[in-house]
Amino acid sequence: MAKEIKSKFWNRVKNYLLTGVIVTAPVAITVYMSYHLVVWINSVTSHLIPQQWKIGNFVPYAVPGLGLVLLIAALMLVGMLTTGYVGKFFVKLWERIIRKMPVVSSFYSLMKQIFETFLSQKSRSFSEVVLVQYPRKDLWTIAFVSKDETGGEVADKVGQKMLSIYVPTTPNPTSGFLIFVPENDVIKLDMSVEDGIKYVLSCGIVTPEELQNQED
Repeated sequence: MAKEIKSKFWNRVKNYLLTGVIVTAPVAITVYMSYHLVVWINSVTSHLIPQQWKIGNFVPYAVPGLGLVLLIAALMLVGMLTTGYVGKFFVKLWERIIRKMPVVSSFYSLMKQIFETFLSQKSRSFSEVVLVQYPRKDLWTIAFVSKDETGGEVADKVGQKMLSIYVPTTPNPTSGFLIFVPENDVIKLDMSVEDGIKYVLSCGIVTPEELQNQED
């Protein structure tokens, strides 16, 4: 009887400890990473501000996060300027110069495509989440439909309706594989593209249902 009570006690202690870790670890890591990100941005942006304009000359104490505020303001200013005619002209000029650089042009094009795909509000690169058999039959993986119907030479050669499918790698969904799959070989899922990306990022550890419960 005493052993059973002792076992239950230690099991409860272990459960409490694990629950505490699960609850506090994400918060602690997020706060830690956010703090160091703000400190790093402050250290970089502080060198860009003229000495006579620094906040320390007007306020007798440090202002945390000022560099982050300045960075956000600078990014908004760049975004505002580049939407105009003059800004678009200089962007096109910059891209024309970059295209003439062999290695740099490839890297720049890749980075631009990635950010436009995952950050642009107008992007419709991924329309829905699907299951496909990859890399062989009877093995299923999460994938995203990048085009509802593949056209051009690919469709002509295959002779049937094909979907352009992007198969992401985990835990980094910005890299992956483009495959063309017959529509009948695809299982469409109800989860949103955002939930699908989160699923990939978690390496399948956290399901979309669990993500929804956490948000609720």
